[in-house]
Order: sequence, then C-alpha cells, then structure tokens
Amino acid sequence: MKQRQAHGYINADHKENLLRRLRRIEGQVRGVQGMVEREEYCIDILTQISSLIAASEKVAAMVLKDHMEHCVRAAIADGEQADKKIEELTDAVERFLKLDRR
Repeated sequence: MKQRQAHGYINADHKENLLRRLRRIEGQVRGVQGMVEREEYCIDILTQISSLIAASEKVAAMVLKDHMEHCVRAAIADGEQADKKIEELTDAVERFLKLDRR
C-alpha cells in the first residue's frame, strides 16, 4: 500500500487536541440531529448550533495558526514561494472570516 504524502502541517502538540475537539463537534452534530428528530424547541436547537459554530471556528483558528507558523514562515524564509503562500493565506483568512472580495 502506497503511503500518502502529507500536504500540510499540524503541530504535533496540537494534533491530539484538534482531533479531540473534532470528535466533540461530531458528537454535538449528532446531538443536534437528535433534537431535530425529536422536534425540540427551535431556540434550544439554535443554541446548540451556535456552540457547534464556535467550536468549529476554534478548530479552524488552530489550524490557521499552525499554517502561518510553519508553511507561511518557511515560504517567507525560502523566498521563492512567499508571494504564493501569502496570497493563499489571505484567501484562507477571507474564507474563514467570510469576507466577500469584489
């Protein structure tokens, strides 16, 4: 079996924390699905969805930080890929912040 080449970088100290958070989010999603199936009060469902969004944003911020500290820093130090990585980072931050570029 061919081993996959890693494309990104996740700080080893953060990886287990990220996975734990993602498993928690997965459980939250299943909980919200159950709430919908049971037709629970809409405000309670929205409250849980708000928690899901906040948890997802925290995971995204951690991944973004790792990307900046490793991939972007390395590209800037190297010099060749700096402009490309900065543009890539800008696009990612804009998506993360839901900014609309026109």
